[in-house]
Amino acid sequence: MKGLNLSEWAVTHRPLTLFLIILVSLAGTWSYFHLGRAEDPDFTVKQMIISAAWPGATADEMQRLVADPIEKKLQEVPYFDKVNTYSRAGSVVMKLAILESTPKNEVRECWYQARKRVGDIKSNLPSGVLGPFFNDEFGDVDSVLYVLTGPDFTIRQLEDEAETIRQALLRVPSVTKVRFYGEQTECIFVELNNAKLATLGIAPQAVFDSIAKQNDVTPAGTLETAADAVHIRVDGALKGVEALAEVPVASGGKVFRLGDIASFHRGPQDPPTFVARHEGQPAIAMGVVMAQGGNILDLGRELDAAMERIRADLPLGFEISRIADQPQVVEESVNEFIRSFVEALVIVLAVSFLSLGWRTGIVVALAVPLVLAMVMTVMSALGMSLERISLGALIIALGLLVDDAIISVEMMVVKMEQGYDRVKAATYAWTATAFPMLTGTLVTAAGFLPVGFAKSSSGEYAGGIFWVVAIALVASWLVAVIFTPYLGLKLLPDFHHGAHDDPNAIYRTPIYLWLRGLVTWCVDHRKTVVWSTALLFLASLVGFSFVSRQFFPSSSRPELLVEVRLPAGSAFGTTAKAVEALEAVCKADQEVKTYTSYIGAGAPRWFMPMSPELPDVSYGVIVLNTADGASRDRVKARLEAYAANGGLPEARVRVTTLFLGPPVGYPVQFRVIGPDAKRVRDIAYQVRDVMRANPNTTDVNLDWNEQARAIRLVVDQDRARLLGLTPQDIAQALQTLLSGVTITQVRDGIERVNVVARAVPEERLRPEILADLTISIRDGKIIPLSQAARLEHVYEEPILWRQSRDLTITVRSEVLAGLQAPDVTMQIAPKLKSIEDTLPPGYRIEAGGAFEESSKANQSIVELLPLAGGVMLLLLMFQVQSFPSLFLVLTTAPLGLIGAAGALLLFGQPFGFVAMLGVLALAGMIMRNTVILVDQIGKDIEEGMAAGEAVIDATIRRTRPVALTALAAILAMIPLARNIFWGPMAVAIMGGLFVATVLTLLFTPALYAMVFRIDKSGRQ
Repeated sequence: MKGLNLSEWAVTHRPLTLFLIILVSLAGTWSYFHLGRAEDPDFTVKQMIISAAWPGATADEMQRLVADPIEKKLQEVPYFDKVNTYSRAGSVVMKLAILESTPKNEVRECWYQARKRVGDIKSNLPSGVLGPFFNDEFGDVDSVLYVLTGPDFTIRQLEDEAETIRQALLRVPSVTKVRFYGEQTECIFVELNNAKLATLGIAPQAVFDSIAKQNDVTPAGTLETAADAVHIRVDGALKGVEALAEVPVASGGKVFRLGDIASFHRGPQDPPTFVARHEGQPAIAMGVVMAQGGNILDLGRELDAAMERIRADLPLGFEISRIADQPQVVEESVNEFIRSFVEALVIVLAVSFLSLGWRTGIVVALAVPLVLAMVMTVMSALGMSLERISLGALIIALGLLVDDAIISVEMMVVKMEQGYDRVKAATYAWTATAFPMLTGTLVTAAGFLPVGFAKSSSGEYAGGIFWVVAIALVASWLVAVIFTPYLGLKLLPDFHHGAHDDPNAIYRTPIYLWLRGLVTWCVDHRKTVVWSTALLFLASLVGFSFVSRQFFPSSSRPELLVEVRLPAGSAFGTTAKAVEALEAVCKADQEVKTYTSYIGAGAPRWFMPMSPELPDVSYGVIVLNTADGASRDRVKARLEAYAANGGLPEARVRVTTLFLGPPVGYPVQFRVIGPDAKRVRDIAYQVRDVMRANPNTTDVNLDWNEQARAIRLVVDQDRARLLGLTPQDIAQALQTLLSGVTITQVRDGIERVNVVARAVPEERLRPEILADLTISIRDGKIIPLSQAARLEHVYEEPILWRQSRDLTITVRSEVLAGLQAPDVTMQIAPKLKSIEDTLPPGYRIEAGGAFEESSKANQSIVELLPLAGGVMLLLLMFQVQSFPSLFLVLTTAPLGLIGAAGALLLFGQPFGFVAMLGVLALAGMIMRNTVILVDQIGKDIEEGMAAGEAVIDATIRRTRPVALTALAAILAMIPLARNIFWGPMAVAIMGGLFVATVLTLLFTPALYAMVFRIDKSGRQ
């Protein structure tokens, strides 16, 4: 790289260089304190929820008449991937997923298109369908979650106080919305005794009409005067329960007072569909969503201040608790990063001080904060945040960013030892290694390129690794060629050598002489070395087959999710009792700090990788907090033992920790897909039996439960026609008497309270007297139901799952502790081959769970390997400009697999998505060292040195910087090796880089001699 010499410029413009050092330091410091903080990187949940209701419809009718036409339109949405449909009696919920490759800026347009296309066919849906309703905020994360409780207050009073708190929280600058969980519709219940009404000759419809007319808002006209128009108001609207009791009901020429023929009470919807409880008490949960681009730590401080004021004004008897605290988690994560970073920095500096001397080590040490300052400045300019991925990437980068500084300062020291003056020695690194260092830096960054551009959820989640590492590597090169020469000029000690001294004397120490003999032997026995290395590489490939597979690891957070699922068709009250039984177990456990229950749907998304469960009254979940990971694991074991020993026989209990990465659900899943529900279920049972036979699976179950009990009314059509009844009349009458029907609404301030009429409990809750219920016919007479229809007890599908309009049953399971889901899936898959061979046309079995998500993530990386390879080839060719040299450099790229496989097996670490990124990055790290060595050999040959001598001498001269940079990178990974998320990657890099460094110094000279046909005499 002739002409421009940045190192020379830096040492000849010292005041300006010092000014730039100060400027970069100040900019980096300011940027660090103003960077956003978060637990996980921004992650676009490319899913939308569409729901609809049709009271009275079966699950099959919901699927055929409501879901199917909506699904057809959703399949037209741009970037459509799939739609999972959950149909049950009276309701349907669809989860639309668009392709993971969808650009972030196109997601909002996709949701608009979904609304538009479904809206176009809304009029074609059956009469009585409510909706469809859309939720495109499914991916919002509640940064902080509060619960409001008050044992002496009603749920309505809790909601009123929560609304006051919401208004206060919305005034916090960093808050964009506050969402409630556990709200319940308040009702005034008018309960009618069916037998009493029949005795009095009162038709239920007469009661409903009287209440509705009493409460109607009807215009009463306007009085026009000479000056103005005066509106006439009729004040008769119902004000509450007392007013309802006085409503007159006319029937059969008589007038009855409603209070004499019905009972009243006011309360929440009964039965409810979703409730929240905190430590056994009814609660309202409040989720605080941070504004886009906000700083989570600032949000935490602002909420603390706001909550002090809120608690001061909170009426006596109310209590508000914080149950999910992302600001605290992020603060702990940042502190952990700082601890790990300081540890890694101390290790790197120790390597520099011990190997280069303290003054030389200081020059390398000062390069680290300068590089980090540049990284922080660029991250701030790009709007990046400090979170799990970027913090880990910074530690990875720490081991790499000193490489260029070590190479630069080591070259300067060598030249000063050989007699160069300070300025000449400071500028020599640019002349000798600047361009090879830049090439190596860019090649190393290119090793992380696939994850930066991967079009998948995993790529979006972990893509920051590439950007942070690339920024750090480029910054490290700039520091090495501009600031390090200046710092070396100022800080390096004097070396008392003259021009007459032998410049190669420093390489004649005993250790260098031993190394020279070893390298010479490798060159002389090149075939033995090359073929031995090839055999080691093949052995590593075999070794990788024994490494366990993983998608993303579990989180170290102390929370547990205790899921309770009863058979489909279970009543809400039954689910609530099961959850209450588990709450009692949690309360008795001394290591459980707090616990919050959600019955009827999943918990709020307070942790980015979570996927909340869809509404289902047979489902409940308890989120419990423990002190730490060890306590969490002990509590988990006790809860699992409680469930396994029959503590809750009527329910399936699943206890899980939180997992990192995109949500997966059950780790092992197989989908059975086909057109007929019965046949699909039979095949699913076969798959279930195969999965249960595997000793590594636990809790094997289907997402369709057994058929649920139903009562079918078979209408006597001839008799019904004589009575003037239709099946719809009968259904509506029964709906009114049993489940209740909303007649009108009472206006209570800004709230509206539904007035719901239904039968008294002794009639409503006793199926055996169903035939004796009376219904009104058109002439006003009242007859028992048994005169128009007979009852049949049947079983029907309580729920139906479909994926993109295909009926789908998912057979799923947990795996034993210590095992990885993809490994277990691969054990089961071959055993399903016999079932697949006998499947009729139109049926298939697909693997899901962690295996599917891991495959998609890996595929998104593999698709970009040609791009990364192309970038590397281009950079290398620009540097070496020789096909044999290019081949030589590329041959060393996969050598990291040898050490990576051995290290993963030795330390029992799984090979997952993050570890795979480490193995890919190893290629760039290894080629970085190789290209500098090959460049040095080429320069020595150009200067007239014999080829054989040049290979050996260049290897000897490059040994110290190569070993030092590798040692720094390896040891800097030690703090990361303890981290559950980054540990596998750190172990893979440490093992791979150690072995590859040794091979770079031994295998590369041997291969060079073989490729360029250098004989033992040293001639080429």
